[in-house]
Amino acid sequence: MFQLLLAIIYLAFISLGLPDSMLGAAWPDMYAEFGVSLSYAGILSAIIAAGTIVSSLQSDRLTLKLGTGKVTAISVAMTALALFGFSVTHNFWLLCLWAIPYGLGGGSVDASLNNYVALHYESRHMSWLHCMWGVGAATGPYIMGYALTGGLGWNNGYRIVSVMQIVLTVILLLSLPLWKKRKTEVNKETGEARKPMALRDVLRIRGAKEVLICFFCYCAIEQTAGLWASSYLNLYKGIPIETAASFASMFYIGITVGRAISGFITMKLSDIQMIRMGQVLILLGLIIMILPFNAYTSLAGFIMIGLGCAPIYPCIIHSTPAHFGEDKSQAVIGVQMAFAYMGTLAMPPLFGVIANVIHVALLPLYLFVIMILMIVMHEALIKATAK
Repeated sequence: MFQLLLAIIYLAFISLGLPDSMLGAAWPDMYAEFGVSLSYAGILSAIIAAGTIVSSLQSDRLTLKLGTGKVTAISVAMTALALFGFSVTHNFWLLCLWAIPYGLGGGSVDASLNNYVALHYESRHMSWLHCMWGVGAATGPYIMGYALTGGLGWNNGYRIVSVMQIVLTVILLLSLPLWKKRKTEVNKETGEARKPMALRDVLRIRGAKEVLICFFCYCAIEQTAGLWASSYLNLYKGIPIETAASFASMFYIGITVGRAISGFITMKLSDIQMIRMGQVLILLGLIIMILPFNAYTSLAGFIMIGLGCAPIYPCIIHSTPAHFGEDKSQAVIGVQMAFAYMGTLAMPPLFGVIANVIHVALLPLYLFVIMILMIVMHEALIKATAK
């Protein structure tokens, strides 16, 4: 039964990735139909991200009350409903309303499910599960592309994924008896059941600020590199736009393949060692980009950065119970997820301003500064939480 539940969790992680990259694939068709500006995709993206941040911060409260299994089933159901709403909507502002449950459905399940895996499964499964997220994220645009090229329209692309999410919701509801019930946690001082931790309580935990900044920096690096890789290669290195775009996608392939490989390496190395290894690979990739090698060497640099990113996200999450204790891990992971999305929201646009005012050539230096801050914060975390 334990292995059956693990298989269902793998399906859930694929499901988490499916909708994440569909908007980008469908938007060229969508914005023309809605009669809005191309930039309006940013409005939808911001609403979804804001919902995810809010639900991430509530994950401890929801998981204490309902348990991981129910939180996962409800969240996937909300996402399915939102996707179905997308599929029947022909008005941009209605789409914005559907984006609210779209975002709310993502944050709490991400935090709750990650914490459950961190508590009950080995580190290799965390890496492989996030690899499965990458499979889902790659499959979503493929499904949308199939719908568009087959004449089904973007609405049916969303409808297909909505049906897949509905099927997964049914599977999750049937699997509820398999989930381990979280033991009632007792406050040692009062003897009463533990209450959900507020954000201020999490920030008071020794090492919490360090891990939150560390996670913010990681997501800033991943999203900024992914968003601006093609522009950097084309505008600064002079690589043709078609080649730049195809090789920029290798960054995400590097993350997905890297996580598949990392799962095996975690059998020999600890989470801390895996994170340090990833940081070294990212630094090497950035150095390759900064040094005056030929243009195509930068492509190898981006791939190396992707490989370096691979173990960091899953290993930071998996190490959370070890750093902060099982009783606090759900609350900490929830806030980590919120900071992850803050990094995703803030740092790529900030580099866009820098690229516009100065030059896109500063991308490796920008990422290098963030990387150094991340390394400093991770080492401070280790020191702060050392037993």
